[in-house]
Order: sequence, then C-alpha cells, then structure tokens
Amino acid sequence: MSVAGGCLLPICRGSDMAVLRPSSEHELAEMVRAAAADRHTLEIIGAGTKRALGRPVRADACLDLSALRGIISYDAEELVLCAASGTPLEEIAAELAAHRQCLGFDPADWGPLFGVPARGGTIGGALAADVSGSRRLLHGAAREHLLGIRAVNGWGKAYKAGGKVVKNVTGFDISKLMCGSLGILGPLSEVTLRLLPKPEHSACLVVRGLEPEQGLHLLGRIWREPLEASALVYLPNAVLEHFDLGGSGEAGLALLRVEGSTEALNDKRMRLRALLESLRVEELAHGDQLLTAAANGSVFASAALDVWRMTVPPSTSAEVAAALVGTLWYADWAGGLFWIATSRDTLSAAAGLERICARAQGQLQLLRADEGQRRGFPARPSGGQGVIQLMRTVKSAFDPLALFNPGRMYEGL
Repeated sequence: MSVAGGCLLPICRGSDMAVLRPSSEHELAEMVRAAAADRHTLEIIGAGTKRALGRPVRADACLDLSALRGIISYDAEELVLCAASGTPLEEIAAELAAHRQCLGFDPADWGPLFGVPARGGTIGGALAADVSGSRRLLHGAAREHLLGIRAVNGWGKAYKAGGKVVKNVTGFDISKLMCGSLGILGPLSEVTLRLLPKPEHSACLVVRGLEPEQGLHLLGRIWREPLEASALVYLPNAVLEHFDLGGSGEAGLALLRVEGSTEALNDKRMRLRALLESLRVEELAHGDQLLTAAANGSVFASAALDVWRMTVPPSTSAEVAAALVGTLWYADWAGGLFWIATSRDTLSAAAGLERICARAQGQLQLLRADEGQRRGFPARPSGGQGVIQLMRTVKSAFDPLALFNPGRMYEGL
C-alpha cells in the first residue's frame, strides 16, 4: 500500500498486518484514499482495549488512531468539549474533574474483560462501542451526549456532522449513527460532547436480604420515584463474594445511588429510608467503586466464561431473573440490563438465552467469547432482516467499498 505522509509500521499489535498510524485528519484521509485506490480493507483501532469485541475482523491493514489525541477545545461555562478521537478517557476525565464536570454517559471500562489493562480506552472507542455505564439510567446513553463529529468516509474524504452547541437540530443527526457502530462506518477524527456538572455529593445505600423478584421489584419502584437515582443494581447471592460483599448463604442485595447538593442529598436519603423502612439498609463508603465494577463487568474479567449482555424492559426483569435460575448473572439499569456469564458451550447457551430474551422482547449481545465462537454471532442484535438491510444501506453510504472493519458487526457487514 502506498501512503503519503503518516507512519507505516510492519506489525499491528501482535498480528502480521501492516499498521497505519496517522497523526492528523489530513494524513488519515490520505491513508484511506490510498486504501480505497488499492481496495485494501482496514481494521480501525484506538487503544485496542475492545478489539476482541464483536466478530473477528480480517483486514489487509490496521488503521491505528491512537496518535490522534488531545483536547482540541473545552468551554467549561458552556459544558462542551471537543477532543481528537484517540484521546484517552483518563486524560479527558482528569481535565473535567479539575472543573467539577463529567461525561454524562459514564463510560464503562471493559478492557479487563478482554484481557487488557484497565483505564486504557479512548473517547472514540467508547463511543464506537457505546460503553455507557450505570449513570445511563439517569442521563442516557452515549449518543445523547454526542453533539458532533469529524470523520473520514470510504472515499478518503473528511466530513463533519452535528455541531458544537447543544441546540443544533438541522436535519438528520448523522453523528448519532457512530455510537455503537463498532467502526464499520469509518474512522472518527474528532468528537464534540455535551458535559454535565459533577455531582457535589453522592450516597450509595445497600439493601440486604432480597431475593431476585423482591430486589428487582424494589429497583423498579425506586426508579419510578422522583429521586433521580443515578444507579440501581441488583446482585444475587451467587455474585456477592466477587464484590467483596459477603454472601455465605444470604439472599441478594440492591445497590442504590443518589446524588446532589448537601441539602438535596439529605432530602433524598430521608425519602429513601422512608421507602425502605422495613428492610435492612446501610450506607456504603465504597459504593461508587462497587457500582463501577458492576458497570465494567469486572466480576467476570478473570473467569473462563462467556459474557453476555441482555437489555430488556425493566418491567420484565423479574421474569427474566426467574428464567436465569442456575446461571451466573446480575442486573444494572434498574433491571433493564442483565450481565450474564455462561460456560463456553456457546451455542447451547445462546439457544436458551435467546428464548428468554425473545419472551421479554429484549436484545441479546455476546460480549466476550473466543474468536471461533464470536465468528458465529452478530456483534449487535439484528432486529431482523429488515434492520440488517437498512444497516447495509447506511454502511454503503459511508463506506461504499466496504473498507472499514469488514464483517465485525454481521456476516458481510
């Protein structure tokens, strides 16, 4: 592959692919144009922390965006930040913390699930994989916080979508398509995000002695209350020891987080305790760490198990939990998200989980498995042939030569 500018290296992190590492959007566009001319496919990576997510990619070269890094602009008063796509999340979080601000979608860190060190992900990777954490319950998913992008299409042309202000509604919001796309629509060069003030204080309460039906019902009840809970998690007995919360035969427990100013938080504490007066309640000093571990799937990081995520209407969560008896699981998002671990008989596990998911009208994602098993499963729930065809149409508009991350989402897509 002939490439003007940038850096062409001989290996791509343990593979025998050439790696292209642009240091600017201009170089990125040149590299994509060269790949298009030669009909060479490209695997897009940032820090590589989620490279084992989705179907395995077979490409001619690796497009490494890790050199596209740095905060481009940050308006703390307007709560808007623009950063290059390869900027580490840790770098962004540190800058925002200095101004008592944060990313509202609370990006989770799935790196350890895939055998790579924690805290290594980039902002572009977080958006491409849609790794929203526990605060998604209150503030919404990544796409709700993405205001605009700059990217390069399959012809090697740079383009922009969205803007740098919150009120920027002019036609279809193309930037939202990038969230959860796993890079199949092309490489991002920069992203603009809406920010939120960091809560002044938070309190994490634990309610012990809850069987699954009781615990999930409680989460749903609190979610419907005007308490603006920022995390509602249920942990069955089987996973308690992994969270250093005991276990030893007792029932499961619920973790509840509320946030706000001193006055607002005290009011929420009082209202919560009134709701929970007949239950075993205590406040945890290390509650945020436990909720982060739940959002990251850390329980399953070192286990030789396949890991699944099932999203369902919270109203069906008790039925889903009953159907998962004998399976290792826990629930986030007030029962709207189930983390599930199964033995590596992936096909057999999939059949059972798909039946449960279908009854709940939910969506099932195989998050982690070995390469051979991942090849047989879509990276995202398909929603049927009509949805897949729509995605093919969208893909062809951005990437007409099918250069980017071929086959990562579905077979041939």
